[in-house]
Amino acid sequence: MAEVRQTGYKTCRKRFGSGAQQFRADCRVKEAEPVSFEPLWALGLMSGTSLDGVDAALVRTDGEAVHETGPALTVGYDEGLRGRLREVLGTEEPQSVIAELAREITLIHAESIKCLLEDNNITHCNISVIGFHGHTILHRPDEGRTRQIGDGGLLAELSGIDVVDDFRSADVAAGGEGAPLAALYHAALSRGLERPLAVLNIGGVANVTWIGAGDDLLAFDTGPGNALLDDWILEHTGRPYDRDGELARRGRVDDRILAELLAPPFFAREPPKSLDRNEFSLGLAHGLALEAGAATLTAFTARAVAEAQLHFPATPRLWLVTGGGRHNPTLMAALRQVLAARVEPVQAAGWRGDVLEAEAFAFLAVRCLCGLPISFPSTTGVRY
Repeated sequence: MAEVRQTGYKTCRKRFGSGAQQFRADCRVKEAEPVSFEPLWALGLMSGTSLDGVDAALVRTDGEAVHETGPALTVGYDEGLRGRLREVLGTEEPQSVIAELAREITLIHAESIKCLLEDNNITHCNISVIGFHGHTILHRPDEGRTRQIGDGGLLAELSGIDVVDDFRSADVAAGGEGAPLAALYHAALSRGLERPLAVLNIGGVANVTWIGAGDDLLAFDTGPGNALLDDWILEHTGRPYDRDGELARRGRVDDRILAELLAPPFFAREPPKSLDRNEFSLGLAHGLALEAGAATLTAFTARAVAEAQLHFPATPRLWLVTGGGRHNPTLMAALRQVLAARVEPVQAAGWRGDVLEAEAFAFLAVRCLCGLPISFPSTTGVRY
């Protein structure tokens, strides 16, 4: 049997809500003797910048390899909560407003955990740890600030399971970007796949993980994902997104505006680099017709990804696309047109694209248990 270093975590709680604790994630390697760890069942939670809801997923892992994935679900936000979250993005709202919203977010996450476990006849005693990302409302690493709202202590109390949260703050405090953080999980999943490989996550913001033949990693945000396009559709139609990319497919790309959208120095800047959801505005697109704006903003996301590959040490043989953007056939077609490699949704590799980030935070929570780093200089620019 592998030795398990005692960390204050317990495999089973005898009474619901008994003794569960909150632990803040640390990006740095803890000083400890090298040991082996038995795989643990962890539950990951993600509320992404697309503002669509909570993803919850179970993963059995030792923090190095993925031994098994378990049940998963998504609980959508109602329009009211989605609107309240949208209102505080990038703002400095009073603590009372944020605290109330953080509690609401936490209660929805707790309900997601309850539904996932009850629907699959799993008791909380079978789960060793929860990786709780919370919801990002501000990300300005150049100012040393990143903020994810959610009450890890309350979630531990409600679930009866130990919680690791605040995954980004320590990375930023140590000089990192605080994002993206899923690179190590992508690398663990992709063992046995052809390399070099690029894993592209298209949420509100898009980010990429480049994985080399020797497991070398490079990760950074490429530019907008779905956020700008979603905001455009919401502003003009009241709908939350361009279903199946239909509006963009009917529109014509405005090349002049696209060139202006790609002009900011962010795209030429060497990684590491990351973005706030609201880094780019719709200002340049105003004046375009609905379909033309959708087409141009879709092309912007794809072209930003194409620009990103200029920073890779070698051209990927395969791109695997995860996140909500992979459901948009117009965006996927645009990616295939601008990338000089095969582009496939992650389900082609047997991965679960709708909950991949939730799985990643389950994986990272176990790495925190084991005293393993969750980021590197080549993924976030963190300094050890």
